[in-house]
Amino acid sequence: MKETVSGMSQNIKALIADEAHENQRLDVFVTAHMPEYISRSRVIELIKQGVITLNGKPCKKPNTRIKPADSVTCIIPEAEDPTPEPEEIPLDVLFEDDSVIVINKPAGMVVHPASGNWQGTLVNALLHHCKGSLSGIGGVKRPGIVHRLDKETSGVMVVAKNDQAHQHLAAQFADHGRTGNLKRLYQALVWGEPSPKKGTIETYLGRDSNNRLRRAVVAEGRIDAKLAITHYLALEGYRLNGEIMPQLSLVQCQLETGRTHQIRVHMAHIGHPLLGDREYGAHFKSKEVKLPNEAKSQLNLMRGQALHAKSLQFDHPVTGELCAFETPLPEPMARFSEAFKS
Repeated sequence: MKETVSGMSQNIKALIADEAHENQRLDVFVTAHMPEYISRSRVIELIKQGVITLNGKPCKKPNTRIKPADSVTCIIPEAEDPTPEPEEIPLDVLFEDDSVIVINKPAGMVVHPASGNWQGTLVNALLHHCKGSLSGIGGVKRPGIVHRLDKETSGVMVVAKNDQAHQHLAAQFADHGRTGNLKRLYQALVWGEPSPKKGTIETYLGRDSNNRLRRAVVAEGRIDAKLAITHYLALEGYRLNGEIMPQLSLVQCQLETGRTHQIRVHMAHIGHPLLGDREYGAHFKSKEVKLPNEAKSQLNLMRGQALHAKSLQFDHPVTGELCAFETPLPEPMARFSEAFKS
């Protein structure tokens, strides 16, 4: 499929269908190539309004079937999200000065407001805590945010409090530590034991063709393919009922790139999905019944994938000093490990 985006005040996307899209509904085809903030129901509205054209003519029937070589043009509307409001939400602050704030994000907290999560986010908490001192580069929806963690991922995050700090930190994260001191280490509980115990996963990631909210390993030549590199190390294995091979492992991951769901997709790709990951490890759910009772209880408390951003180091954007922060595994992950050993 070919795709182009143009336009100044509004984005216009031109799509050319290929054999893989034959007989696909128009609304499904368009939704798969829209930004995540535009739902299928919103696409259906746009089609009925006549702002999406099929082969140069408005097509107001969402169930129209696509044929190879069909040309679809659609206007991508700007996000119309409400402005985040400050909320008095407790934060675990590891460090703070006039330029940055470093926090230990709990699992279950969304980083910035988005569809279905307009309140209770890290941004809402930061707006209250910092009282107007956050960087404006990220816009009103993501003030100060230079990187993020998934909702159910816990751990260390740094947020910029002014534009100078934002620009400096954003450059460090864009470089991913290739030429600087930025370093991010994650720890995850995964099914099985990776073999070899230490290695590098290098693939291209793109949007899952069957679920636009998921990511998948895709061919290098695909238009949305982005290189993703993860270095992993199995730290400890856990065995069940005298099994010779570990049934679970604590794995450390270091990112060389920062793609959406990168660790989750990569570990599933090599056959070792994260515990509790309903998106990428659902086929391993049957194994949970074999866990010790206390371990099952702690897994339920995780509410999502067992992934923790354990440490982060970066150069301070003003002083240049090397800043390094580390946090212990969150209680459910730590107790799970202990329950498995007992």
